[in-house]
Amino acid sequence: MSARKACIVGGGVIGGGWAARFLMNGWDVAVFDPDPEAKRKIGEVLENARRSLPGLYDRALPGEGELSFHNDLASAVAGADWVQESVPERLELKHKTISRILDAAPETAIIGSSTSGFKPSDLQDGMAHPDRIIVAHPFNPVYLLPLVELVPSPATASAITELAQDVLTSLGMKPLVVRQEIDAHIADRLLEAVWRESLWLIKDGICTTEELDDAIRFGFGLRWAQMGLFEIYRVAGGEAGMKHFMAQFGPALEWEWTKLMDVPEFTDDLVDLIAGQSDAQSGHMSIRELERLRDDNLVAMMRALKHNGSGAGGTIRDHEARLAEPQTDELPVTVSRQIPQSWTDYNGHMNEAHYLEAAAQASDRFMEMIGADADYIAGGQSYFTAENHIRYLSELMAGDQLTITTQVLRGEGKKMHLFHRLFGGDGTLAATAESLLLHIDLATRSTSLPSKEVEDRLVTYAKAHAALGTPEGAGRYVGQRP
Repeated sequence: MSARKACIVGGGVIGGGWAARFLMNGWDVAVFDPDPEAKRKIGEVLENARRSLPGLYDRALPGEGELSFHNDLASAVAGADWVQESVPERLELKHKTISRILDAAPETAIIGSSTSGFKPSDLQDGMAHPDRIIVAHPFNPVYLLPLVELVPSPATASAITELAQDVLTSLGMKPLVVRQEIDAHIADRLLEAVWRESLWLIKDGICTTEELDDAIRFGFGLRWAQMGLFEIYRVAGGEAGMKHFMAQFGPALEWEWTKLMDVPEFTDDLVDLIAGQSDAQSGHMSIRELERLRDDNLVAMMRALKHNGSGAGGTIRDHEARLAEPQTDELPVTVSRQIPQSWTDYNGHMNEAHYLEAAAQASDRFMEMIGADADYIAGGQSYFTAENHIRYLSELMAGDQLTITTQVLRGEGKKMHLFHRLFGGDGTLAATAESLLLHIDLATRSTSLPSKEVEDRLVTYAKAHAALGTPEGAGRYVGQRP
């Protein structure tokens, strides 16, 4: 089946992020932007996306689609399943652009707009086919952050909203359907309130830009990443819950703490003050360095959230479950993934501990293949690793594709003896890991025989792999000469 096609109209920061999100999920992407620097700018965004997005997953993303750049809007939208408008926030420009898109795009194409402020009815006004237009407002970086506010109007066809939800979910995103259209949707209204109060705090000399950012990033910002606002307040209410919290802190709403209804005059002095403080805070780093620092932090945070499925971690888990597992007629592939930045040391080489972590992932996957999966473990039985031996044969780097195959050397009774081969992206054998696992009764914490179904599957693998002979490097000990 041919790849689906997305057209990105407007290749700035947001448009480039959309291009990366679609492209790295296997879609063909056509970009229309008259800016002569569009190709370079989107190329830099893609470089960041390729460096960071695969680090969220422990399965390989689909192969990238084909990226093309067009000087003509009609050729860009031809055959598109989704057209994402990301031109500057000027209503007359968006009207002109969307009208041209509707004239040229297939009748079945979804027309999404990245607008952060306009309602969909604003965009649909005067359009020939308002039912096909919907707001799909993402958050920067689009290729990493899952949230996208999906805002229909009464004129938007329900089928368009439902299809848009399905498409965005398939891209690893979290579509939040806004119940009623409203200026600035949901998230930006919250951000605007914080922004207004922040301007006053800085203008009145209460804090600097850096101190205000510290208040967010070292405190509630980390909590918001996994619980949001109301769930945090519910927890703050203790055992008595949200009702107790509201009763205790509700009266504070009458106190004159904030100036949210009173906006400071946006003078040159205020702009200079904030710009100067921001330069002092972050001017020692380039925008690309700041973006990479941001991306690395987001990957680390979201991988941590993925561990227990909280917040964005649950979205990543669900998306990873959709990703195809590699198929082979030879030794089973038990790991296929990109090496994340977090697995490397100061010089970009994969740290030795993560060779073992990767081998452990291979053992876990092989356990699932023979039926010793999560349900089996929940039933009180599992395999525990008793011994490992790793040979480091070649360097692996951040961003390399890692593939692991697993051969069963022994599989009868309580023992499972595995031999993992770790290959780099060019097919070079980078390491081997030999692992001995013992079957354990989790109730008694002692060795035991596996279930008949698990043992039968393991023995079947062992017999098939015996014909391959003993692999080179198996049975070695530390310090043994070649």
